Amino acid sequence: MITSDAPSLKCTAFAVGGIFLIASIGAGFAEGAYGAPPSNLATYLAKLVNAYPAWIAGYDTEYLVLKNGVKFAISDRRTNKSFEELIERPDVDDMFYVPYPRGMVPQQPSKNYDPGRVRFEPLFLTMYGDCMKGGVVPKLRSIDWLPERGGGRVTITTVNGIDKALETVSRELDKLPPDFVRYLNPTGGTYNCRNVAGPHARSMHAYGAAMDINAKCADYWRWSQNPVNPAWRNQIPIEIIRVFEKHGFIWGGYWHHFDTMHFEYRPELL
Repeated sequence: MITSDAPSLKCTAFAVGGIFLIASIGAGFAEGAYGAPPSNLATYLAKLVNAYPAWIAGYDTEYLVLKNGVKFAISDRRTNKSFEELIERPDVDDMFYVPYPRGMVPQQPSKNYDPGRVRFEPLFLTMYGDCMKGGVVPKLRSIDWLPERGGGRVTITTVNGIDKALETVSRELDKLPPDFVRYLNPTGGTYNCRNVAGPHARSMHAYGAAMDINAKCADYWRWSQNPVNPAWRNQIPIEIIRVFEKHGFIWGGYWHHFDTMHFEYRPELL
């Protein structure tokens, strides 16, 4: 996620990656109070266990149980959180407050529809380490990015096999027609020990588990003329999005607070 002013140079979108401004994703989602668990919570918890089998042993009616014996309460029993509290102080079930719309045509999301932007920090700190205490860097690995197109190298975590997943993404993107390269190279960065802009919540970049593609071809809600109610925009071709999703990465372009350059490893949401 880039937090500086919007780049002056923008990519010219072609047919498969044009700007969409159409009906909302998640238009039926109720705004207001947050924190109630989804009706299909058990399904989401099962996906969470399946996504991180090296770390999570299982769950019961109250706790997510890690293999090291640590237990995280699934719910803090709060159902009246503001959206800011949802982002900054979520419990486990808050991560699934809205579904990720895999397979849908990118379009204007409804207000505060940000699937994946809510992250239960203690779980991710356990898996990836705390970058502020030196726990992430030893687990990072440098890999080739678009080697057939001279993309250079990027640094990503080896935890949960994310380095191998991103290598596969790179190989598949390398096979796309040359017009796609402008969206992918140069990259906008991978590992960065920081919080997200605004809230006091850890960025997935701080775990080395996220990647930004070319910022000059991206749109970001904080660059909007009206960031309180941003008008959604996108230039990223759907073919690129689908390759990342195929290998466990969600896309920030599906968010109301859109970040179309951003991909993070969240297989539990796919």
